[in-house]
Amino acid sequence: MHVLDYVIFGTYFLGILYVGYYYFKKNNSKEDYYVGGRNISAGHVGLSIAATDVGGGFSVGLGGLGFTMGLSGSWLLFTGLVGAWIAAVFTVPKLKALDMDKGMLTFPDFISLKYNKTVGIVAAIISTIGYVGFTSGQILAGGKLAAGSVFSKIEWMDPLQFSLIAMAFVVVGYTVLGGLKAVIYTDTVQWIVLLAGLLFLGIPFAYFKLGGWDTIVQSLPATHFRLTNVSWITIINWSFAIVPIWFVAMTLYQRVYASPSVKQAKKAFFIAGIFEYPFMAFSGVILGMLARVAFPESDAETALPLLLSHVLPMGIAGFVLASYFSAVMSTADSCLIAASGNILNDILPTFFKNSSDKLVIRASQVITFLVGVLAFILAGWFTSVLDIVLQSYSFMVSGLIVPTLAAYFSKKPNPIAALVSMIGGGGLTLILIFTSVKLPYALDPTIFGIIASLALYIFTFQITKK
Repeated sequence: MHVLDYVIFGTYFLGILYVGYYYFKKNNSKEDYYVGGRNISAGHVGLSIAATDVGGGFSVGLGGLGFTMGLSGSWLLFTGLVGAWIAAVFTVPKLKALDMDKGMLTFPDFISLKYNKTVGIVAAIISTIGYVGFTSGQILAGGKLAAGSVFSKIEWMDPLQFSLIAMAFVVVGYTVLGGLKAVIYTDTVQWIVLLAGLLFLGIPFAYFKLGGWDTIVQSLPATHFRLTNVSWITIINWSFAIVPIWFVAMTLYQRVYASPSVKQAKKAFFIAGIFEYPFMAFSGVILGMLARVAFPESDAETALPLLLSHVLPMGIAGFVLASYFSAVMSTADSCLIAASGNILNDILPTFFKNSSDKLVIRASQVITFLVGVLAFILAGWFTSVLDIVLQSYSFMVSGLIVPTLAAYFSKKPNPIAALVSMIGGGGLTLILIFTSVKLPYALDPTIFGIIASLALYIFTFQITKK
C-alpha cells in the first residue's frame, strides 16, 4: 500500500470517531442513546439495517464463499432478502404499533409485554450472549482485513493481534460515545462507501488488473460461474440460520423503534432487503472470485484483503479497504449497542430505576465498553469469521424464534412454555455445536434446536393448560 492509501484509510477512521463525539454531545436521554429519539427516516434506517445485517462477517464471509464456490455463494444473502420482506409484511407493523403505544427500547421489552419479566430476562441473556459472539466475529473480520493489508508489515507484534486491538479501539470508541444515532448515521455513510467502493472501484480495477474476462475464465473452475454450485442442504442450513433472525434480532427491533411510524418502519425493511440481494450478494462473491484468480493458494478468507492491498492501484486500495472496514464497523457497533441495551434495560433494570438520564447514559457507555472488551478477547480465540457469525445466529434463533412467533400470533402466549422452549432449543443447539456431533444429512444444529424448541413449547403449553 502507498502512503496515500494510509492517509485515506486514517482520515476515514478519524471521521467515524468524530461522528461518535458529535452525538455524544447531542444525546440527552436513554431513548436518544438506544432508539435514536424515534424519529429517524426510512432511508437511514433501511441502509443501517442492511449494513448491520451484512456487516464485516458476511462481507469477508461472502468473499470466502466466492473464493470456494463462486456465484452460488450469493444465495447466502438471498435468505436476508426473504427474511427482511417477510418481517416487513407480517411482524414489523404489529411491533411498531405496539411500540407507539408502549414506548419500548429493546427486544426483551416486547417479550416481557407478551409474557412476563422473567421470560424477558431469559430472552435478554440469550440475546446478549449472541451479540457478544456477533461482535467478536466483526472484530475478527476487521482484524483479518487489516492484518492482510494495512498492518501486514508490522514486525514488532503479530499483525493480526495488532489489527484486532486497532479495530476494537475504533469501533468501541465511537459506539460508546454516540449511541444509536451515531450507529445509524455512520451506517448510512458506511453502506454507501461500501457499495460504491466495491461496484465502481474494487471490481472494475481488479478485473482489468488481472487480465480481463479471458484470464478469469481460465483461472477459475467452470462451476464458479453457475448459480447451482451449492447443495440444497447448504441452502436449507443458511435459511434456518438467517431467515428467523429477522424476527428475533435486537438490532432490528431497535431500528423499528427508531422509525417514526409503521409505514416508515415497513419501508426501511423493504429497502434493506433489496440492498442485500442482489447488490451486496453479488459484489461480495465476485470480489472473492477475483481474489482466487490473484491468490489461488491463499486461505479463502484472507485472499480478499491480499487482493485489495496488492492488486488495486494507489488511492483506490485505501478507499476500497475503508469500504470493507465500513462493513465491519456497521455491524460491530450495532451489536455492541444491542448487547448493552439488553444488559442495562432488561437484565439490570433495578440498579438504574430511579437514576437520572445522565447517569443512565454514562452507565450505558461503561457497559458498552465492557461488552466490547469481552468481544475483543473472544475474537482472538476463533479462526473463521463466517463460523462464529453463523454459530451466534444459530444459538439466538433456536432459543428465541418459537416463543417470539408465538408472542406475535398466539392469542394466549404461555410464559412457562416460552421459558422451557428458550432454554431447551438454545441449549440443544449449543451442545450440538460444541460437541461437533455428526448430524443426519449434514443438517445445521439450528434445525434440531428449532424443532426441539417447538416440541417443548407445544408440550409445555398442553401440560400447563391441563
